Amino acid sequence: MSDPVFRAIASVRVVRDFADRPVEAEHLDRILGAGRHAGSSKNLQRWTFIVCRERSQLEALAKVGPWAGHLAGAAAAVALVTPDPRGALDPRGDGAPLSIMWDLGRAAQNMVLAAWELGIGSVPATVYEHDLARELLGYPDDQHCEYILSFGYPADPSDLTRPPRAGGRRDLDEIVREDRW
Repeated sequence: MSDPVFRAIASVRVVRDFADRPVEAEHLDRILGAGRHAGSSKNLQRWTFIVCRERSQLEALAKVGPWAGHLAGAAAAVALVTPDPRGALDPRGDGAPLSIMWDLGRAAQNMVLAAWELGIGSVPATVYEHDLARELLGYPDDQHCEYILSFGYPADPSDLTRPPRAGGRRDLDEIVREDRW
């Protein structure tokens, strides 16, 4: 694979165990900048990134979901906050359009890939305890946080180069249809 973009896409791995070392400020700025540069619907950039580095805050955030424990050991976390898209399903049409989640995914993937290039691991956490997340992060009632990304240098540096698990990706012929289902 000589294509660096495809190599990054194919080699990025989830990292849940982090070294006890802060993420360098310029690295965190590059990660956040990568998220800011993501495309968004109508270029509205309807997101706010809340950066958390304090250990007590990270430990508290680890309680926002049953699989969010990795936040407690991260060097930094970035909460991805948007206008609330759940209202888009309301018959009255209140709330942000669901496209905001597409935009947010693009921003998150940019951050993950930028971190990977810098030797920083990451993993997303889904927020299940929305009231707790709002209390800890202090965002307004018209905003919503569905995901928080953990970042840190891997406790095991080989996590950055480990091969993918066998059978980790479905074959294209299982997931691709031509013209119609």
